[in-house]
Amino acid sequence: MRRAYLIIVPTLLSFAAAAPAQLFVQPPNFIGGPVSGSEPGLGLPLPGATAEEYSAALMWNMRAGLNVAALQCQSMKLIDAVDNYNAMLNNHGAELRPAYDRLVGYFKRTIPGPKGMKAFDDYNTKTYNGFSTLHAQLGFCQTAASIGRDVLFAPRGGLAAVAQGRMRELRNSLVPASDLFFATRTFHQSVAQLSPYGAECYDKRGAVKKRCLRG
Repeated sequence: MRRAYLIIVPTLLSFAAAAPAQLFVQPPNFIGGPVSGSEPGLGLPLPGATAEEYSAALMWNMRAGLNVAALQCQSMKLIDAVDNYNAMLNNHGAELRPAYDRLVGYFKRTIPGPKGMKAFDDYNTKTYNGFSTLHAQLGFCQTAASIGRDVLFAPRGGLAAVAQGRMRELRNSLVPASDLFFATRTFHQSVAQLSPYGAECYDKRGAVKKRCLRG
């Protein structure tokens, strides 16, 4: 029986409550409404999927997104992306395993034979690639860290609720956005007034000579 690959980055789990780490002075607003999993833009399309299969795909997509964050954002020590991901696997494995089985079942049901499992492997690869970002990395890492903390403190059995409430936000964070602190403020810069006179027009006290004023 094939098993999903869950990439666990070796680390010590830390469950100490701490103030949310910030990569921005005022983070961009990526918030989106709750979803069921069938909405466009959340992941790859699953034609003919049931509500249960869409729910499974939603959890599996969130797992993939937090996995990518654990790999891409691990140098940003303050946001605990790696610890949050490992804690999710530890606390919510009982939800992720059935989600994996249900998603595999979808591909076997809609694409009979060996091609079904190949289609699932392709789906997995494309899902991972869909979370890779460079220009929006700060926003993605900040959002993934916030979602990771929600997952960390969600009761067992509550992973689906977190995915429904915050998956749109995770997808929105893949679009480059500026720090709102700087976007909502006007900065003034003083520019020195250039003198219209040359050095020969100034006396020892710095006053302009009369002959230059008559000009």
